[in-house]
Amino acid sequence: MTEETSQTEVDVLAFARRMTYRPEKRLELFNSLSLPAKSAVFNILSPVIRQEILDAVSFNDAVDLLDHLDPRRVHHILSKMKDKKRRDRLLGRIKADQYEKIDYFLRFHPQATVSLIHLNYVYLPDTTTIGDTAVVIEDHLRNTGKIPVILINHDGELIGEVPLNTLVRERNTAKLKNYVRPVKLVPYNAERQDVLSLFMASPHAKVVVTDNDGSVLGVVYSDDVIDLLDLQPAVSLFSFANVESSERPFDDMWSKVKSRYRWLVINLATCFLAAGVVKVFDGTVDALVILAVFMPIVAGMGGNAATQTLAVMVRGITVGEITLKNSKKAVINEVLAGGINGLITGVILIPVALLLGVDFSVALIGAAAVVFGLVIAGFFGAVIPLVLKHLGKDPATSAGILISTATDVLGFLFLLGAATFFLL
Repeated sequence: MTEETSQTEVDVLAFARRMTYRPEKRLELFNSLSLPAKSAVFNILSPVIRQEILDAVSFNDAVDLLDHLDPRRVHHILSKMKDKKRRDRLLGRIKADQYEKIDYFLRFHPQATVSLIHLNYVYLPDTTTIGDTAVVIEDHLRNTGKIPVILINHDGELIGEVPLNTLVRERNTAKLKNYVRPVKLVPYNAERQDVLSLFMASPHAKVVVTDNDGSVLGVVYSDDVIDLLDLQPAVSLFSFANVESSERPFDDMWSKVKSRYRWLVINLATCFLAAGVVKVFDGTVDALVILAVFMPIVAGMGGNAATQTLAVMVRGITVGEITLKNSKKAVINEVLAGGINGLITGVILIPVALLLGVDFSVALIGAAAVVFGLVIAGFFGAVIPLVLKHLGKDPATSAGILISTATDVLGFLFLLGAATFFLL
């Protein structure tokens, strides 16, 4: 036996028997195992030998060992411990470690709470029969009033779950290892973006949160997380329209006026900026009246593209997926997407304009202005909400007017400036 036996080399039942009948080498044999294998062997030892092991190993080793068992099993084993002081210390340390790691995991969303993490599971060896599993479930149900999730380990390592409907269909003598299904795992210290991506990509799934050593910290239902993520964006629909979230359809006329007029006044001021650009180029507009046809196209396309980008960014900000610091890649992707979408719509615009009798050179400048407008929309639609959030402002409420101003002013400036330079 090597000093630390790989769990794949361990016949857990045979090893437990060997420890039982060789008390003089019991601790030495136990310490030769890897931590998952230790937990698997420990779990099937007699209560007397388990207590002997717990008394003999160091406090930290005892904590690590118990961490690999499900919560009810831990409480059952510790309830038999005679040293009350050591028992309370062990229980306190296990709970504190678990809370600290769960709290760290929940940083993926500012409104995530410990209620997302379910401890309603049992952790059984894959050699357990369906009949014995039914007994465990019945005991769990009697003590908690809940039917647990059945998580399965092989020699102490989590390998998946067994659905409850399997227990009804199959014979009692069958072993769980024949019916294990994979379960999604996420380490408690995974990056925020990885956690969010996993939940969004896995609707209606259980996700097991694990510790660094592979032990189970709890079970999360992805639908609960998706519901949490959907709450804030729904509220933000009011913000995109610059309407108070407290406003209701049957509010009186004056309350509606009071909640909206400030934003309309601000919007009027920004519209004058766009009008000012047009005024600067009034000679170009007089000479090329057809350019007036392209101005609402440039403004409408840019505004729509900016709103799409803003919606994506606000959702990312809301769930904590993106900040100004890690935004470089996202901003570049939005700009590139805007450019490609601009090329697609620009290519469509040119033949339509020609069919309407527009000169090719004018149509080409109009198409180029659409491309430029969508690139600008991608950039400002991504950057402005991030900057506002960084400054402590509400990105959904404040960003829309600023973005539309940028797309209109710069879009008109490009269209009229290019027409002046190339056509006059």
